[in-house]
This record gives sequence, C-alpha cells and structure tokens, in this order.
Amino acid sequence: MVVRSIAAPPTPWSRSLAQPKIHDTAYVHSFSNIIGDVQIGANVLIAPHTSIRADEGTPFYIGDSTNIQDGVVIHGLEQGRVIGDDQKSYSVWIGKNCSIAHMALIHGPAYVGDDCFIGFRSTVFNARVGHGCIVMMHALIQDVEIPPGKYVPSGSVITNQQQADRLPDVQESDMEFAHHVVGINEALRTGYRCAADIACIANLRNEQVDSQTSNGSSNGNGQVKSMRLSSDVQEQVRQMLAQGYRISTEHADERRFRTSSWTSGGTIQANRESEVISALESSLDEYAGEYVRLIGIDPKAKRRVVETIIQRPNGKAPQVTKSASFKAAASSSYSGTSSSGLGSEVVDRVRNLLSQGYRIGTEHADERRFRTSSWHTCSPIESNREAEVVSALEGCIESHAGEYVRLIGIDPKAKRRVLEMIIQRPNGKAPTQTAKATVTSSNNYSNSTTAKTSSVASSSLNRDVVEQVRNLLAQGHRVGLEYADQRRFRTSSWQSCAPIQSSSDREVISAIEACLNEHQGEYVRLIGIDSKAKRRVLEQVIQKP
Repeated sequence: MVVRSIAAPPTPWSRSLAQPKIHDTAYVHSFSNIIGDVQIGANVLIAPHTSIRADEGTPFYIGDSTNIQDGVVIHGLEQGRVIGDDQKSYSVWIGKNCSIAHMALIHGPAYVGDDCFIGFRSTVFNARVGHGCIVMMHALIQDVEIPPGKYVPSGSVITNQQQADRLPDVQESDMEFAHHVVGINEALRTGYRCAADIACIANLRNEQVDSQTSNGSSNGNGQVKSMRLSSDVQEQVRQMLAQGYRISTEHADERRFRTSSWTSGGTIQANRESEVISALESSLDEYAGEYVRLIGIDPKAKRRVVETIIQRPNGKAPQVTKSASFKAAASSSYSGTSSSGLGSEVVDRVRNLLSQGYRIGTEHADERRFRTSSWHTCSPIESNREAEVVSALEGCIESHAGEYVRLIGIDPKAKRRVLEMIIQRPNGKAPTQTAKATVTSSNNYSNSTTAKTSSVASSSLNRDVVEQVRNLLAQGHRVGLEYADQRRFRTSSWQSCAPIQSSSDREVISAIEACLNEHQGEYVRLIGIDSKAKRRVLEQVIQKP
C-alpha cells in the first residue's frame, strides 16, 4: 500500500499537510493518491486511480466498509464545512457502508450519509445526502439537502430544495442493490490484500482443493452447487451470508398466495452455504405443490432485505428469479413488482400512491350497482408494501370476476380519497385504454354536474382524460404535464412541458393537446397539483410512444 503525499503541488494549503490516518484493515491501491488530513475507517477499499486530496478543503472522513471505486475524485473548497456524525466539522464526510462508484466527484463542502450509493460520474457539491439514499448515474446534486432514504434517478439535476423534497423514496430492491455492491467491493478488498500475500494465496488454493475433495456437490470454485436451486438463488444466498444476513423461508398455497397470507417455514440457523442450501431444498420438498419464497433478514436492523420466490406450484423454481434479487437498479427506477393480472399502468399507479404515503383500497359493483354508483368495499389492504398490495388487488379481481372493480387511493391524514380508478370491467379484464382515475374531494363532487356545466370537445383526448381535468380544476388543483422518451421513462427522469397557468378547462385541454402534439412518439403524463399543500395528487400517463 502506497500513500503519495508528494502528489500535492506546492500551494498555500500544502505547506503543512497532515498525514492520512488509514485503518490497518483498509486497502489503498498503489495507483491512488491520498493527500492531507484524510481519516479512512476499517475495511475501506480505495480502488485504482482515485484522487483524495484534503489540501485546500480539510479534513476528510471515510467511514467503515465504504468503497471508493476507480477514478473517483474527492476534493474540497477552502471555505465551507459540514457537520459529521461525530459533531465535528469536515470538508467532506462519507459515512459507513457507502459506495462511491466509478468516476464520481464528491466536492466539499459535502456530506454523504451511511448506506448511500453515488452512481457513475455523479457529482455531489455543497450538499448533504441523507442516510440510505441512492443516487444513480450522471446526476448533479448541488446546494441542497437530500432527505434520508430518497432515490435520485439517472441524469437528474437537483439544484433547489423543492426538487430534493419531491424525490421518490428508495425501494427495497434499490437497497438490496446497494448492499450487493458493498458486498462485491468487500470481496475485492479481501482479494487485493490476499494478492499481496503469498501465504494467503496458498491457503486459498488449499481451501478450494479441500472443498472439491470433501464435497461431491461442489463446483470448481469451491462453491456449493444445487440441482434444485437456480444459480441466481445460490448466488443470492452466498451474498447474503457474506454480509451476515440470516435466511428463512415462507410458503403459501394458491389461495393464500393471492392474498399474500404467507406461512413461515422458520429461520435457518446455519450460516454455512452448503447447510443453508440443503435446508432450502428440504423446504421445497416439504411444500411441494405450493409457493415457497426465500427471505433474507438483517438481524441487526431486524428487517427483511430480500424476498424471492424460489418455487411455484408445479414444484419447480422459476426460470428467472428476479422478484427481489440483488440487481442493478439502473434497469428501472422502480423495477420491484411485476404482475400478470394487472397492467403496468396500474402497478405504476400503485407505486406512486404508496411512495406518497397514501393507502390503497378496492371496491366492486355488478352492472346494476355500477349504474347507481352503489359500490361494495373489498377487504381492507393494510400493507404498504408494493408486492403485497398488488397481490391483494389481484385477489379482489379474481374474487369478483364479471364485475367492475376499482382502485381507491386514500390520504390517511386528510381522511379523503385522492384517486378512483377502474381496473376491471365485467369481462374480467382491466381496461385497455388509460384507465379512468378520478381525483375526488370530500364533498363527492358530481361528474354529471361537471359534464353539464362545462362541455369541451377534444379530438385527441379521450373522455376519461377530459373528465379527469375537469375534476382537478373543480377542486382548485392546478394541472401540469411532463414528458419522457423511452430512455428517460425507464429511469423516471421526466421533463416538464410549459406550465399551464389557466384554470379554464377549455384552455387547459388545449394546452394538453399542444404538449401531446409537440412530443409525439414520447410518453406524456398528466400531473394534478395541490397548490396549497404544494404536493402532487395525481400522476397519469395519457400518451405512450
């Protein structure tokens, strides 16, 4: 390990540089430069071609088990400091279990909390990023404070606090991805240290030979090989055990699966990979003909970090095990839940409602009750987890085949409905067009009255969208529009159309049509805004490519 203080040019700040303080268990690559008062904690990885220069701005702190990846630059201005978790002043503070990905720039004054991921080529300058945030690629965060647990999509430019406050929450799959990256870099750190020690390499080779000869079910890498579990599941088990997580299982028959009423199969007490995989295979045999899912548990935080279905009722593991696996969140800003019974638009709507803290409910009605708006309530959905909510919606649809079923969004604080959206019609299928999503107020504003008092004909907007706009305006809400091409849609990096200042439904609809025409071939979504509470009450895609 080489630390090159001489890389600092002679400047007013370099005349009396302090020496870095590097923990014995940290690894600093010889192709990196660590300059000045830099405190590096235990089990930190400093990858090749990084530049950490505490000369102009100083000091720096890098917390335990954090990885600073290839090409990262950390520097600070002479003026400006942040308060670290130890209540001392720093130019740059980076917490524990963080991943600062390739080519990122952290420029002080800057604070990055514990368990954060800062993506490739992203910049954090004169800003605070709270604990547990995920910042994806090519993002700029400047002059703001990102609240804890927020997700910053790729390409985002966050330069005012209002933008920061409106960011979506991190999903469980995103946190799994961040933990996965930490685990990979921990393996890299161990490998780097071992590569410099001949005795370590000899021991590693001996362990592999012993493993191959003592266990006939092992592969060439000394890893346990299972004929019942997919390679994805085995890799997931391996990663969780490496991070100190516990593993358990749950099972459910067809009926319980539809209502997310899983039964625990008990926690697996072993922490050796071969024993855990053997226990999982036993669970598959014991609950043949049922759904079985793998649960990863963080014993310190006492929470789940993974839920992955490893068997379906045919007794076989799914060919693609992705429901809650360690995967790159870059593939989609919210890629957690897929549903065969619900359209992607309904799943997106559920996700948006949950991210805003709303509750989800359902109602159903036959043809006669539908005509008189006499809806019946389905079983209450108490969960706020996307997968369980979607499963409950599918259960309601299946229980009331041949009837209308609608999704209800509920603001628990204001005790009012914020959304009504039909997700099934009597043929048993969800509507093929953009579903009607009516934002309702506590006085149950009448659609028929609105239709009589204001009739606006639109050649390019369907009736549901026009009715939606009327309801929003009638409740005093503002209307906005956002658009995104295919790439930005996948990362939820929407851009705003020209603001609509009018409250006249005719002018608003005209502005919507103009935006649709201007962005043909792109996604366009309608935004309902409560100007008093300064929050969104509706997000609905009204045009797809």
